[in-house]
Amino acid sequence: MKKAPAKYNVPGLERGLQILQLFDRTNRVLTGAQVSRALKIPRTTAFRLAQTLERLGFLEREGDGFRIGPAVMRLGFEYIASLEITELARPVLERLRDESGFSSQLVIRDGRDVVVVLRAASPSMFASNVNIGTRFPAHATILGRTLLCEHSDEELARLFPERALQSHSQSTPKTLVALKALLKEDRARGYAASEGFFERGISAIAAPVRDQGGRIVAAVSITAQRPSLEPKALRERLVRQVRDAAAELSHKLNYRPAEQAA
Repeated sequence: MKKAPAKYNVPGLERGLQILQLFDRTNRVLTGAQVSRALKIPRTTAFRLAQTLERLGFLEREGDGFRIGPAVMRLGFEYIASLEITELARPVLERLRDESGFSSQLVIRDGRDVVVVLRAASPSMFASNVNIGTRFPAHATILGRTLLCEHSDEELARLFPERALQSHSQSTPKTLVALKALLKEDRARGYAASEGFFERGISAIAAPVRDQGGRIVAAVSITAQRPSLEPKALRERLVRQVRDAAAELSHKLNYRPAEQAA
């Protein structure tokens, strides 16, 4: 769908949506003054917009500021529930969890983030903070790398125009050049594996899911509370299971490698 010409934009609606986009993991509560500075609008305008969003349930008061309200979450979950891929993936993830013994996830990319849209949790003692809707930085996780590995240099440059990438761990690539080197390895390997890459003591394996046109549209992964994927036999088994699950879901989305090659 083509974007509407700028002349048809509704300024109030546009600013209201921009306010919602200001909230993230590091900005959970924002005051009217903070919104005013971020959007370069008068404080009175920022406060009126925030009050309107509050009345509709998209924001809630917290102290002197506002935080995201339940209406945003309802929209998000309704959208996730509407995705055909989640229903197709549910039995695949549950079987992957049962066979591997570890929690499995399905993620998609949203700009510079990856978003968990489906999860099959293992009945272990490990209390994970990963839930449906959880976001991770694409450049700093193997989940994101799996979704980015076939992007062109131009696409990557548009996504990450800054000179230095934000660091989330000692393993985070510091520049786009370093990220491209990792993506090249992931692309050649056909999957990505992590041993404490994003979070210490957590290992993971991810593989791409493709649609009918051969495009990577999602990633399947498992997460384990262990510092490494040793012994070698365990690692090889888990890689095979994750790749098989991703291939099965790709097949459900009508991806046919032989036809793509032809």
